[in-house]
Amino acid sequence: MAEYAKQLLSLIEIPILLVHGDRVNFANAAAKSLLGGHIEGQDIRIALRDPEALKLIKSPDGGRAKISGLSVRGSVWEMVCSPLADNNRLISLQDHSVQVSVARAHADFVANASHELRTPLTAILGYVETLSDPKACEDASTRQRFLDIIKREATRMQSLVSDLMSLSRIEAIRHEAPSDQIEMVSLCREVIGERPREVEVNFITNADHAYVTGDHAQLAQVVRNLVDNAEKYGGSDKGTKVQLEASERGWLTLAITDHGEGIAPEHLPRLTERFYRADTGRSRAAGGTGLGLAIVKHIVERHRGRFDISSRQGEGTTATIMLPQDKSD
Repeated sequence: MAEYAKQLLSLIEIPILLVHGDRVNFANAAAKSLLGGHIEGQDIRIALRDPEALKLIKSPDGGRAKISGLSVRGSVWEMVCSPLADNNRLISLQDHSVQVSVARAHADFVANASHELRTPLTAILGYVETLSDPKACEDASTRQRFLDIIKREATRMQSLVSDLMSLSRIEAIRHEAPSDQIEMVSLCREVIGERPREVEVNFITNADHAYVTGDHAQLAQVVRNLVDNAEKYGGSDKGTKVQLEASERGWLTLAITDHGEGIAPEHLPRLTERFYRADTGRSRAAGGTGLGLAIVKHIVERHRGRFDISSRQGEGTTATIMLPQDKSD
């Protein structure tokens, strides 16, 4: 009967241990993968090393306990200990790291979004209160300056809400692969054509037509966000370069380059995090919401593509996306 029970436990995908006293009598494949193949016969106190978990194993009633760092640093596992006959214990381990990470990310996101909205809202309320006092703002130029500030902060809030809604929509369909055939040369020309005439955008391509399977609105948003970033943080006198290249290996590469101050290397890995800014003051002054690159990252991932940012301080920054070409045309 015991051997049959072990065979059944071997089929379970989560880590399972059978403990007698302080010794591990049996570990299924998942447990051996997690704790090492030598776990059978080992002292459970060496295997787990968590005071709460070990206390629970000694308890006659069993129960549940959280174990941190069991697999990798920062991981969170739930241990369930069930008492059996003859001083035996059945221990199961469930990895909750993803759920905890997602919950933490959501909490951080809400906190950051609240902070980002609170800052312009506080400014708007303060200036509106000042304008409400007829004696405090009799000077026309001062009044206009206050109104300009209110408009700027309200526009910033509008942009932030728009980006938050956009990011939410993208995440809602991130597992749904797009299915339309999109011609990227004309799409790039369309987005570049939206720019004011005084803004110089140099478009270079090696193809008359280049197709991908995608979502037109989202891909246009990617190009728009990256060109906007290049214009905000690049050298306005040198313009922005947009280069679209179709390769024989089946990839379409879009690179947007500015000639600005560049970005320090330590910031590059975090640029696609929500609300992360390499230069907070400069970003806000330029009207940035801190969500543009996060939106680009999510869209490119939905399109099964790759996204990379490279930069040299004093020379400029290049944002590059690679998308699989649609050869069905």
